[in-house]
Amino acid sequence: MSASRIEELQESAPQTRSFSLGDLIRRRPETITFMLLVAICVIVTAINPGFLQPSTLIDIGRASVVMGLFALGVFIILAAGGIDVSFTAIAAFTMYSLTVLVLNHFPAMPIAGILVAAILGGTLLGVINGLLVHHLKVPSLIVTIGTQYLFRGFLLSFIGTVWIMSLPPQMGAFGRMPLFQFEAANGAVVTLPFYFLILPIAALVTWWILNRTLMGRAIFAVGGNANIASRLGYNLRTVQIFLFGYAGALAGLAGIIHVCANRQANPFDLVGTEINVIAAVVLGGARITGGTGTVLGTLLGVLLIVVINSVLVMVGIPSTWQRLVVGIFILLAAAFFVTRQRKK
Repeated sequence: MSASRIEELQESAPQTRSFSLGDLIRRRPETITFMLLVAICVIVTAINPGFLQPSTLIDIGRASVVMGLFALGVFIILAAGGIDVSFTAIAAFTMYSLTVLVLNHFPAMPIAGILVAAILGGTLLGVINGLLVHHLKVPSLIVTIGTQYLFRGFLLSFIGTVWIMSLPPQMGAFGRMPLFQFEAANGAVVTLPFYFLILPIAALVTWWILNRTLMGRAIFAVGGNANIASRLGYNLRTVQIFLFGYAGALAGLAGIIHVCANRQANPFDLVGTEINVIAAVVLGGARITGGTGTVLGTLLGVLLIVVINSVLVMVGIPSTWQRLVVGIFILLAAAFFVTRQRKK
């Protein structure tokens, strides 16, 4: 066979693209989050082997539920190019008003009915956000800053400011209901609560919506370019209402779980936790500009924030330093994603 023929065959042969870690990180930015999470766990375990004991892991899982539900709602809005900061106000409004309603008027309401009512209440407040965003034609950040103050103001002015320490029995029982429990080496009983299952269920539903439905395609299309999405036939009003309604439903559910887990209803709760939640979603690989991100990345971001806070508490670092560390992680993530975009 001639040399020229060999060269022709080599040129016509399919070229195999070499795989590298950089390619994986560019395609799946949540890989960085996972690597950071593993690195932190390895370092802390080397310093304090008790970190990975079952009781600590269960505490981390328990602390991830409410933040995880919030983060899934924030992520689905970020994927469409928006941002929501009113979810804690929706949660507080729903959890407190529903607790007052059950105590005063429906003391025998089953916990399933309370959970459904929380979801419906959160959905209603979320739909208000969606309608305002669509019809006012202003950035969702501005709208949700306004509704955050509106919902909290209405709650404190017309519903109540009293700290409810005695919950309806069915709510307290739900907060204590064990998924499984065991006795630790020191004799303490460690319990993973039943409500933990709500987070993986919500994550699966969110994944299914984003990856297996036309609404999921519409969300990412709007996040990529809303004008082009509209020309392709996507109804922006429907997408906006669904987005904020779904995020509101998750916020309402997170709020009532927060009450049941803490066995008290405080209308001033959850103020200031918005930054941690948004940080978790951004660290999970979602861009503020929209069109990207995954449910898995969001959950990894939540775990990263919870683990960081847990580690800092274990070593006695004050809460002000916790905010500093989270801020550094956000800046590093932003720098990484900008660099990744430039390379593309």
